[in-house]
Amino acid sequence: MEQNLDIISLPIEVTEKITDSKFRLVHIASQRVRQLTADAPLQVDTRSMKDTTVALEEILSGRLKSLVGEEAVTAKEDFLKELEQARLAEELSAKEEEIRKELSVYLSESQEEEPEESSLEGNEEESEGDDFDEVEPEEVEE
Repeated sequence: MEQNLDIISLPIEVTEKITDSKFRLVHIASQRVRQLTADAPLQVDTRSMKDTTVALEEILSGRLKSLVGEEAVTAKEDFLKELEQARLAEELSAKEEEIRKELSVYLSESQEEEPEESSLEGNEEESEGDDFDEVEPEEVEE
């Protein structure tokens, strides 16, 4: 509990381990608070109830990695690509499910119609065969 009181009551000393400026510390903490508010899992064991205190505890413990510059841009692009791939995969699976449903309906309808078609096909074969038997060969004159 002492650590919680220290975080709340004492000023935080910005070091290289934590971040390069107080502005960045506030920015990182605010982003983490948004994540915690959206039910992100905690990175530290804590008794704190407030998301702001938990975020600061996580930052001070070194559990959160702060990216700056080109590294941050690359990480953001990778994250956005992953989100897009997940969205596309979800759309594809929804389309696949829709196609499966349509195919199952089509197959069940075709199986219901199949006995009628096979009886018709049998009649056609017999009639074709009958036609052939009835045709007499023509006499060839020389």
